[in-house]
Amino acid sequence: MRPYIGGKLVAFPAAANVMNPANNEIIGAIGLADLALTQQALEAAEAAFPTWSDIAVNERAQWMHKLRDAIIQNEEKLRHYVHIEMGKPWAATADDYQMLVDSLEYYAAEIQNIKEEYIDDSAGTHSHVISREPVGVVAAFLAWNFPLLNLAYKLGPAMAAGCPIVIKPSLQTPLSTYAVGELCAEIGLPDGAVNIICGSDAAIGDAISASPIPQMLTLIGSTQTGKHVIRTGATSIKRYSMELGGDAPVLVFEDADLDNAADVICALKFGNSGQICVAPNRVYAHSTIAEKLTQKIVERAENIKVGFDKEADINMGPLIDQKAWARIDGLVKDAVSRGASLLAGGGYPDGLEQGSFYAPTVISGVTKEMQLGVEEVFGPIISMMQPFEDEVAILCAANDTDAGLTAYVFTSDSERADRCARALRFGEVQINGVRYAINLPHVGIKQSGIGVDCSHLALDDYLVTKRVSRALNIKGGGA
Repeated sequence: MRPYIGGKLVAFPAAANVMNPANNEIIGAIGLADLALTQQALEAAEAAFPTWSDIAVNERAQWMHKLRDAIIQNEEKLRHYVHIEMGKPWAATADDYQMLVDSLEYYAAEIQNIKEEYIDDSAGTHSHVISREPVGVVAAFLAWNFPLLNLAYKLGPAMAAGCPIVIKPSLQTPLSTYAVGELCAEIGLPDGAVNIICGSDAAIGDAISASPIPQMLTLIGSTQTGKHVIRTGATSIKRYSMELGGDAPVLVFEDADLDNAADVICALKFGNSGQICVAPNRVYAHSTIAEKLTQKIVERAENIKVGFDKEADINMGPLIDQKAWARIDGLVKDAVSRGASLLAGGGYPDGLEQGSFYAPTVISGVTKEMQLGVEEVFGPIISMMQPFEDEVAILCAANDTDAGLTAYVFTSDSERADRCARALRFGEVQINGVRYAINLPHVGIKQSGIGVDCSHLALDDYLVTKRVSRALNIKGGGA
């Protein structure tokens, strides 16, 4: 598969194999960009800006609909690439695919709600018009955990706003994004509006960040990576939009629906093998129900079907690679060595010793002295923290983190739910359930991000404000 630059699928100097983490088999290869191709992609986006940004909103929407239609026609192929490059269960690939369709549809419509604004002049001598214009070239770095969903978060608003975009998918899951590049070429998308290249983070990623061409850098990744991109991008004044690491607390009070709480916690922790920024990281249960909740979670964990089979009813696939497997196993062993209890899982699931599968795992008695208690897990481990009794104290414990992406509360007391929502210092607070959609803002605070993904608010990152003030009487047009 070839990089997509300036409206064409281009030749490349070297290739890289892509491996399925479920069986360690090579399932494809992509063309890698070198520094020359990286510069070519940036310059193609820069050259496209005057025309792509000037195209009427309705015409850009038509191109987005054309790409959406091509994606719909190729659903099976795109989902297949996600399936094999992540080892993701076939049913779960639908979420990746559908978010890309939804994003193109949503932003093609939402951009048309951006209108000029008029401000009254206190002296009555001028008219003032406020307009919104594309920020310029955007460079997007995508995480591997949701290949098409992460692409959707960036592609939709960038295209709608009129910002040419250079997209760098992860080397671990580039096939589905490169396939979208093939569709862009197939429909004849205007040259340079979208460019897709892949290469090493150290060389290609840093070259993109350091270039003065992008006016905005957007990222889905770890907080550490976000800091690196900001440092590297400081060669010029740029705008940043980043969804970074999470450390989501879950507060389960004594009056909660425990089956519902267990269902949500397990769905988030074992879906995508726990490789989700918003996955529960620390589960705090009230002392009166902690044992019962833990038992329900263990029962669900033991019934998770792990594997890689398109035709089977699989709940969970592998971790992304052996390095991730070793890190997760190290977290489990550290916790157990420090006094935590392994209640389910740990290590390879039976019969799945090949690949990067890790058993759905539940550990109780986790404390802040253990790595599990302070690190973002990003794997299928449910950490049951020490039970709590006091609401104020547990809110303080939940907030005791530099991350601020998502928090969860389970209670039947609406007043308590409101108190917790106000007190929790997170960009999202989910109460008695979980819901994500393209029209709902996805936002982190503290060290979990800058800007917004999804919803109409995401367009603010891709648009700049311009004021045009006109003297109503030229002779009297003073300051």
